[in-house]
Amino acid sequence: MSLLRVSKRAELPQGRVALIRTAAVLLSLAAAAAALAAFGLNPLDIYGAIVEGAFGTGMRARQTVIKAVPLIITSLGILVAFKMKFWNIGGEGQIMAGAFAAAYVALYHGDLPRPLLLPLMALAGMAMGGVWALIPGLFKAKLGTNETIFTLMMNYIAIKFVEYLQFGPWKDPEAGGFPKIAIFPENAVLPNILGVHAGWVVALAAVAAVHLFMNHTKKGFEISVVGESAETARYAGMNITGVIVAAMLASGGLCGLTGMIQASAIDKTLGVGLSANYGFTAIITAWLARLNAVALLFVCVAFAVLLQGSAYIQLAMKVPAAVAGVVQGIILFFVLGSEFFLQYKVSRKGRV
Repeated sequence: MSLLRVSKRAELPQGRVALIRTAAVLLSLAAAAAALAAFGLNPLDIYGAIVEGAFGTGMRARQTVIKAVPLIITSLGILVAFKMKFWNIGGEGQIMAGAFAAAYVALYHGDLPRPLLLPLMALAGMAMGGVWALIPGLFKAKLGTNETIFTLMMNYIAIKFVEYLQFGPWKDPEAGGFPKIAIFPENAVLPNILGVHAGWVVALAAVAAVHLFMNHTKKGFEISVVGESAETARYAGMNITGVIVAAMLASGGLCGLTGMIQASAIDKTLGVGLSANYGFTAIITAWLARLNAVALLFVCVAFAVLLQGSAYIQLAMKVPAAVAGVVQGIILFFVLGSEFFLQYKVSRKGRV
């Protein structure tokens, strides 16, 4: 028989919350250090190399920013859906859908001037990503389907459709038989600002827009109310279906914008590997930020540092990818685990 009792915790003071989260980070670093030592590696050298890999040179710092951009924008999209307690696991598919729409505009209307072409690509990507997210949203609203499974399956439809295009109708005849889609024209490529593609400006603007939308607009308030209690929202006269439609268009639209940026600025074409698991990683970062847009910015940058630093130690120190994965996993385990202790308390049975 269990001697422990888990009960819901009252809301903690901000100082206590900060203390628990700081403790989680320190414990994660200590646990990761123990794991690294068990592998015969010097933890201080590894941690130093991660920082060096993320910020050691201008090129590495730019790569860190490049990794943070899609993570920030996709996480914002996941945040909007999760705020409504709609478990959108379809970020990967919505990124691919947005990239497809942007690629269509780039490949078939690439003769347009850049100031017109890039906004059209962005609008097309956001519209297609929004529609891709709206489909499971409408099924959830009208038929009560399971959105987790629905959005997950939509990922594979989008990815396989892009694969079909890559190996079939959109296969570049000048690629020498290699299955790839033609490179975008120069007009369809995002320009650089301060040495990094303009997506970082879009990401910062998106953080501000989502923060304002969720905290200072009627629709953002309605999304939060529906997430807390659909019955309360219905009793208050809110249009539940309308709220779901708005939330999923915003959620998928942001993920679709990520697809446009990745296709335009990074790959400069459309391919099956374009989403690069950002749709799944964004689920973690959105939770770590407690669905707060401003906090999400810093969480995503920290996560990008970890990704870029881990890639660096694999190359510079010949550390196996599995070891870098273990470090990432341990840190995430402790940080995500701290959320449990922020919301629940564990005590012995018979004690309060």
